Amino acid sequence: MRRFFFALAFVLLSSCMLAAQDGVRGAYFYKKEYSPEPLPLYEESKGMLPSPVWDENPEWVELYWRAWEIAFSNLKQPPKGSPLVANWIDEGLSPQIFQWDTHFMVMFGRYAAHIFPFIESHDNFYARQHDDGMICRILNEADGVDHHWGLGANYARTINPPLFSWAEMEYFRFTKDTVRLSRIVEPIEKYIAWVEKNRRAEGTEHQLYWSNGQASGMDNTPRDIGRPAPDGDIHSATDAMGWIDMSSQIKMCYDNLAEIFIILGEKKKADTYRKKADDLSKRINRYMWDETTGLYYDVDTESVRTAWITSATFWPMLAGISSPEQTARLVDAIKDENLFWRRLPLPSLAANQPYYDKCGCYWRGGVWAPTTYMTVKGLQKSGYEELASIIARRNMAAMYKVYESTGTIWELYSPDMYMPATDATGVYMVKPDFVGWSGLIPISIFIENIIGINADASANSVVWRSTGSGRHGVEGLRFGNIITSLIREGNRVDVSSNAAYTLSLNGKVYEIVEGKQSFEIE
Repeated sequence: MRRFFFALAFVLLSSCMLAAQDGVRGAYFYKKEYSPEPLPLYEESKGMLPSPVWDENPEWVELYWRAWEIAFSNLKQPPKGSPLVANWIDEGLSPQIFQWDTHFMVMFGRYAAHIFPFIESHDNFYARQHDDGMICRILNEADGVDHHWGLGANYARTINPPLFSWAEMEYFRFTKDTVRLSRIVEPIEKYIAWVEKNRRAEGTEHQLYWSNGQASGMDNTPRDIGRPAPDGDIHSATDAMGWIDMSSQIKMCYDNLAEIFIILGEKKKADTYRKKADDLSKRINRYMWDETTGLYYDVDTESVRTAWITSATFWPMLAGISSPEQTARLVDAIKDENLFWRRLPLPSLAANQPYYDKCGCYWRGGVWAPTTYMTVKGLQKSGYEELASIIARRNMAAMYKVYESTGTIWELYSPDMYMPATDATGVYMVKPDFVGWSGLIPISIFIENIIGINADASANSVVWRSTGSGRHGVEGLRFGNIITSLIREGNRVDVSSNAAYTLSLNGKVYEIVEGKQSFEIE
């Protein structure tokens, strides 16, 4: 009988949740319903994907193709009756869609934008946006309802890192789709306004932005310990702290919105967001930077820096917050074996911290593709391209070693052994066949930071930092309306393209024309 009443209570609670979510959803987004589109198959699409050439480590090319194969197997359509409005790439964890997983998956999805509109995976979140601007970090695939994992006491776990604008802008640089920017800017503005209202640490001196383990995406990070939420969940805390990753990500959002409004011709709005970004940068550096250790830290409600050292300390580098001098100190920490320079850099928790686990234990040392990608991109942006390439190569090599022994790609990896990491229990291995954001390493980072090719359709250009020792490059790379192949062997470079663009190769500029051309470099 007791089970019956518990079951009845659960049904009634679920019904109440559904009823509460039946209000206005997706009011700020143009797409209101799903128009069925078939899903592409890997076997039929492989010939249209960029084909990397890397004779130095040909096995890495094998890993690249395996990542795409798994990624294509995770493409999904909304089930019948679902209010979701677009096909999407799934993270491969459960019958829900996850917000910040999606942001990172569209980063490598750019390379197949002509085959499948990976960026439209965002559309399901925009279409389920609440009228107050909130977008829940986890949605049920079947009914579009905000999943309870994404709620928590006082909606503590409601959002993930606010990275919609970053992912949209990175995709724009590859596709030059201005129409899409005009369609997504209002949902993002409403979203960041909700964040500003509900996650700014009101009543504190620092006025930075709070999060917690679940909401930050760093689920079992020890940064929350000792501060339980009202429901007793230590990783759903609601303290008005300042979290370094959350605060940096909001600064990035303001920068991205400023850039979007410049593209859309709205300078006044762009100036408003630039000022917000500049003001936030100053607060982050004032309260979160520690000159003694050369790291950024979370701050408590009294503006006192906490002691935890995690990979979140590198977000200010990508966000353009750290000065050249501060960035140099962050680089020192990256190269410190007692902190982040492990067999596989970069662990999510520094090696000298309590709870660090050489087996990973999820966010207590595990090496994750999204935070590795964030740090590599921050280094690249800051001029530390050689270090970015070294980290990229070490991650690619380690991932292939594990692939060789297990036959698949994993959710995350151990920092000190060539093995998949353990999950938050510290006992069981994490999710296999995970592409998911783990596709960032063998696809995006392979092309951009190992082969060294970075394309930008918005600038009609390619920047190539060529450091390979054998024949290397990419064939069939598409960005915007351009299809190009770039292959270097020794000092000879062969390029073919269907249209003109500018190539910067190891600092020297070449004007690429339609057709084929070859040249010698020093």
